[in-house]
Amino acid sequence: MSEFYAAFCAEQVIDINPHVLQALKKTADTDNVTIKLAGNHHMRESQRLHDKDVLALSKCLRNNKKVIGLDFRYNSITDIGVGHLVDLLQEDGSCLSSLDLMFNDIKGDGAEVLAKSLQFNSTLLSLGLSENKIENRGAMHLASMLQVNSTLRKLELADCDLDTQSVIAFAIALKSNQTLRCLDISRPLLFSYQEEWAVHVAEMLKVNGGLVELHLGKMGMTNTGMERLVEGLRLNSSLRYLDLRCNLVTCDGVRHLADLLKQNPSLEVVDLSSNRIEDEGAAYLSEAVTWSGCVLRELSVICNNIRTEGLLSLARALTASTNLNHLYVWGNHLEEPVCQAFGELIASGRLPAEQTDVSMYEVDGHVFLTQVSNSLRKHYDDTASPHAEGQPQGSLQSC
Repeated sequence: MSEFYAAFCAEQVIDINPHVLQALKKTADTDNVTIKLAGNHHMRESQRLHDKDVLALSKCLRNNKKVIGLDFRYNSITDIGVGHLVDLLQEDGSCLSSLDLMFNDIKGDGAEVLAKSLQFNSTLLSLGLSENKIENRGAMHLASMLQVNSTLRKLELADCDLDTQSVIAFAIALKSNQTLRCLDISRPLLFSYQEEWAVHVAEMLKVNGGLVELHLGKMGMTNTGMERLVEGLRLNSSLRYLDLRCNLVTCDGVRHLADLLKQNPSLEVVDLSSNRIEDEGAAYLSEAVTWSGCVLRELSVICNNIRTEGLLSLARALTASTNLNHLYVWGNHLEEPVCQAFGELIASGRLPAEQTDVSMYEVDGHVFLTQVSNSLRKHYDDTASPHAEGQPQGSLQSC
């Protein structure tokens, strides 16, 4: 393929990209390979993938049965480049199962082309389009695609300028689509304070039995939205991972979630980072995780204005719980009693050092906690991501 690539570039007067050439050479004798050409890894600006590079790559990969994934994050691919890529999705015998185009320059036209190609594709399992401004029109095409496609398992559309209409469209599509396992629609542009989207998502959760992972970060969700969401989750037994980071939820909203956790048979991972739950909300969660019906294993409450009382209640709950074993608390008020309690949990092994975001140290007989780089995992099944191999469990996320 590397020789074909060089010849095609010469014919089309395209500059050879050394990273592309190297990646193609590596695939020569490897089966089930993902070509990793993320533009934020070792590439200079001039070497990032552009549409002509994608054209050359698509020609090289035609009828190729070894390449099953393309990681093209952080490049300069536009709608034109997407048009070249869909040729690979539409060809007979396609083996492509993952395509990550996060943080490129794809707009609505590119999303439409992708959506139409996936209506008839039966191999692609994972599609990443986060940080591309596909806006409402592009999102509506993807939502329509989900009503036809029965293969796709993972769809990431965070920070794509979705609006209320397209968020609701995804909720409606997932009432009938039972094959999608992961949906990320975080940080849409919602200009209504009525939280209509939460009502539709709740109705979807009542009947959807396939979704395992749902990312609703930066939605502007209030306690009202949380209450609606919990109503849907009461009838749902498939969701394992719920991401609610960077919303406007306070202790009143968390009370509804805590009541749900006491009896929910499926929720294992909850991200409440950067909300406003404070001590009272932490107490509700602490009570919930000690109930025998709670299966929660991983919880993040970083940056929630929780003080000593709330953090100590979480520490005691961790000791009493038989399931919770990941707890992330940085960004709250870590006074010395809290430092002592979490230090003891880590030292005893009850809270493994790699499963929390704090570490203990002592100065002049006083105990302190410092931040470490661990955080809640980004996906329920990290192996679903083509670039998960060799990556740390997570990284701290900012708002």
